[in-house]
Amino acid sequence: MINHFYKSLFWILIFLFIGCKKIENKSLGAYFRGEIINPSSDNVLLYNDNKIIDTLKLSPDKRFFKKFDSLNYGLFKMEHLPENQMIIIESGDSLLSRANMSDFNGSLFFSGKGAAKNNFLMETYLKLQNEITFLSSKYSLSGNNFNEIIDSLYMEKHVKWKNLIDKYNFSNFTKKITEAAFKYPYANRKARYALIRGKSKNIKADSSYFNYRNKLNYNEEELSFFEPYISYLMSYLSLEAIEDDQIFYKAKNKTDFNIKRIEVIKKRINNIKLKNILARAVAYEEIMNSNNQNSHEKFLDSYSSINPNQEYYNEIISLNNSLMQMRAGRPLPIVMLENNKGQIITSNRAFMGQKTVLYFWSQTQMNHFKRNEERAKMYKEKFPNYRFVGISIQPYNQLVRNYQEIMNIDIKNQLALVNYQTTTNDWVINLLNKGIILDKNCVILEGFGNFGYEKSFENLLKKHYSIN
Repeated sequence: MINHFYKSLFWILIFLFIGCKKIENKSLGAYFRGEIINPSSDNVLLYNDNKIIDTLKLSPDKRFFKKFDSLNYGLFKMEHLPENQMIIIESGDSLLSRANMSDFNGSLFFSGKGAAKNNFLMETYLKLQNEITFLSSKYSLSGNNFNEIIDSLYMEKHVKWKNLIDKYNFSNFTKKITEAAFKYPYANRKARYALIRGKSKNIKADSSYFNYRNKLNYNEEELSFFEPYISYLMSYLSLEAIEDDQIFYKAKNKTDFNIKRIEVIKKRINNIKLKNILARAVAYEEIMNSNNQNSHEKFLDSYSSINPNQEYYNEIISLNNSLMQMRAGRPLPIVMLENNKGQIITSNRAFMGQKTVLYFWSQTQMNHFKRNEERAKMYKEKFPNYRFVGISIQPYNQLVRNYQEIMNIDIKNQLALVNYQTTTNDWVINLLNKGIILDKNCVILEGFGNFGYEKSFENLLKKHYSIN
């Protein structure tokens, strides 16, 4: 009887133990909520592995909500155009974010379960941004002295990170991401220093300079879509590809240099996912260089030899085709635009009849908008035959309409993109300072001007001023 009792107890305990383990191992859900003050669009996009997994519509009180029914862990990107931020969400998190689009980076803050790791990412990013000017002024120092400064800044971040992971008992995944947030930016600084100073004359003789590489991993699949990691690897590729007698800022604009970077990827990067991501990034830099248009086919032959992901390959081919459509002498691709009153108009109808200059701005960067308006006014005084049209990359909202009226801006020469994604692809808008010059028939005279570079852009305006 007693033996039967203990046998029964044994199996009950085993059952409970197994049952508890099942509950413990079961993936919990997670919540992600947020509030956007002064929104520039009506949604927040959520990405994982660089693919949109959800479009979170803003409610009337400017809030959004996402429930994950089952989740182990993940690195996501939240995007409210044109701003974005990487975030970590794991099982059981209930994360709340709050941001003001008038100063997205400065105002973004997280609370709730899972907040500490994400606030650390944001704070680290801001600190690194604040160090840019300081470190740029130190490139004249010797390699040893520059290393000492970087190592000191790195240790400051590392001590804070160590205290944080001890306090919150972060998962191994979160430890990896949060450490990478400062480890790879500082490695990138050292790599960029070597590129700028010239590795043959100043760095190569110092065999210890590249010792920092011993602590890095060149095949971290979990960091594949983490910008600090990819930025460092891109600098690493450049260092491996550049010749001893080459100057980086001249070499980087050459197709042959980008082909060499593809060769380095094939030799040094083993992880297939990373290999594709890095090759895609190199391809973007090559294709976006309009000065290399005559040798893009040569590059694409090299790019295809890496057996790229078909989706990425199609994307690069599409970008190349868009670039070709923006060459001088081609009609400007037709897109949909919105005027200050919310009326939709096609671009060919909007710009037909007068030589037109298009410049771009973002509702989240109003200081940039003011500078562009001042430039447009200055250019207009010198070249009155041109019409200057400012285009917001986001659809209009009432705050912008009110602002333009208060500032007495000529709304007849202000339009907005209706669809950011398709238009930026069609017009190859890769930077806000882009300037496009059209003739009176909406044919492209210059598709890749830099509106913010006054001397260069003024020369383009002079060049085309007498053309009908």
